[in-house]
Amino acid sequence: MENFMELGLSKSLVNTLTGLGFITPTPIQAQAIPKLLEDEHDLVGLAQTGTGKTAAFALPLIDLIDTNLKHTQALILAPTRELCLQITGEIKQFGQHIKKLKIEPVYGGADIKTQIKACRKGVQIIVATPGRLIDMIKRKVVSLEEVEYVVLDEADEMLNMGFKEEIDKILESTPEEKLTWLFSATMPPQVRKISTNYMTNPVELSVRGSQISNVDIDHQYVRVYPSGRYDVLKRFLDFNPEIFGLIFCRTKRECKALADQLTQEGYNADALHGDLNQNQRDRVMAKFRSRQLDVLVATDVAARGIDVQEITHVFHFNIPDDLAFYTHRSGRTGRAGRKGISLVLAHPNDVSILRRLEKRIKVDFTEAKIPTGEQICKQKILDYIRGIRNAQVNEELDEYLPEILEELEEFSKLEIVQRLAALSIEKFIKKYKNAPDLNPGVKRKRSSSVKMVRLFVNVGMMDVDNKGQLLNFICKYGSISGHSIGKIDLRKTHSYFDAEANVVDKLKQNFKNLSIAGREVRLNRDEQKPSEKSSYKGNFKKRGHKKKKKKRNREW
Repeated sequence: MENFMELGLSKSLVNTLTGLGFITPTPIQAQAIPKLLEDEHDLVGLAQTGTGKTAAFALPLIDLIDTNLKHTQALILAPTRELCLQITGEIKQFGQHIKKLKIEPVYGGADIKTQIKACRKGVQIIVATPGRLIDMIKRKVVSLEEVEYVVLDEADEMLNMGFKEEIDKILESTPEEKLTWLFSATMPPQVRKISTNYMTNPVELSVRGSQISNVDIDHQYVRVYPSGRYDVLKRFLDFNPEIFGLIFCRTKRECKALADQLTQEGYNADALHGDLNQNQRDRVMAKFRSRQLDVLVATDVAARGIDVQEITHVFHFNIPDDLAFYTHRSGRTGRAGRKGISLVLAHPNDVSILRRLEKRIKVDFTEAKIPTGEQICKQKILDYIRGIRNAQVNEELDEYLPEILEELEEFSKLEIVQRLAALSIEKFIKKYKNAPDLNPGVKRKRSSSVKMVRLFVNVGMMDVDNKGQLLNFICKYGSISGHSIGKIDLRKTHSYFDAEANVVDKLKQNFKNLSIAGREVRLNRDEQKPSEKSSYKGNFKKRGHKKKKKKRNREW
């Protein structure tokens, strides 16, 4: 199929699509639209996020709805408020020239009275989240007795979010003779069970399999230990001046902490996670859509329904626990014909997981190079100079030119350029002067001029398993790089470690009011003389005790 006219859509709808700039259907649209228009069959459509699934079911629905009837004829279920509003917006856009077509989004976190009033007036299409829809059914505001079409969008995500019971209740409230269209990026057993229990001999369509990666996405990874992830992330943010990205974390706590850390260091960042109320979520999303934010840090669930077309990068601060989430995450970039980068900050031991993922979604992961300090400074200079070259000259400034020229008359063109370049990267020179190369395999030498300070902390083997975990603890809560830490001496109840003198005050400040296993963490300079320090390991053996494995509190 080369254009929408050949898919069987009405001429008026095709004209609207042409006016909106939609000329060539995506693969899932080309496969699904003719089936949904012509066949009286249930349908399962498998395609990843960002492949045009919404239009694949929305366009046929618009043509099939009878606008002379006021009752609800179609129900679309979505996992999140954002996706619910996105679907509603697209249907309204596609059906903008169809008189009497009524669509209403029904979702939690908004004034239910407004939604009740709209539904009682009569709507042909309801787009809803499961929880709020059940509430509206209980209030006898919404009736599904005459529904002819039910669409389950992002079915796998609805189940991941725990909506199975609600979906069962809703589907049981609909007529047996209805048509059910299920769209999903993946087909886990639970989704397959829905198709078995509530669908009759469904036609199954897929875009080159159940999971297929967008060809416009460059899948990359870097090998980095947890203690170094934050520094590596900053390198990529600093190296890409036009970045507009999403950073995915596993937990709400990690998401908030990372966003706070980035904000404190001057990055335009904010967080989107489950602890935000609806007004807070709306404010964050409004800032992101308007590009007031360069990066948005989000959890997998909170990011569902984000539909922003120009995202350049998706960063995976860690590999998702459920690998199916990788497809959802990476699908946020590389949209509408634009190229995008999906970058995983992978633990060296987890590279094998990426190899399995390659086979599953049929992509190739390439190992990226972490930008060096020198490369970042060079990139910043060039970006600044290009900005000067492309700047629009304001004629109102002409009156100030004599004074400006007088101020600069002692300098040559070369000297002026040198000074402009120096100003453009002054903070980056300070930040990356003597910065180590963070790429794996590069030997790092600490300058002999760097002063090291020995510190004491009351965290030991009763709290952590090894030196690596202690290093991660220090870097995470001290908000410093692992490269600022030297030798670590791990004991039973406490530890000693060397830190660069310039990070000591920062460590002390960040460790204030920090607790572990119910006790306050103490961090101070080690005042003991070397001869007074005893090795825990040596004394332990001398006493003849056996090492007992203790249960460790991991809440920190």
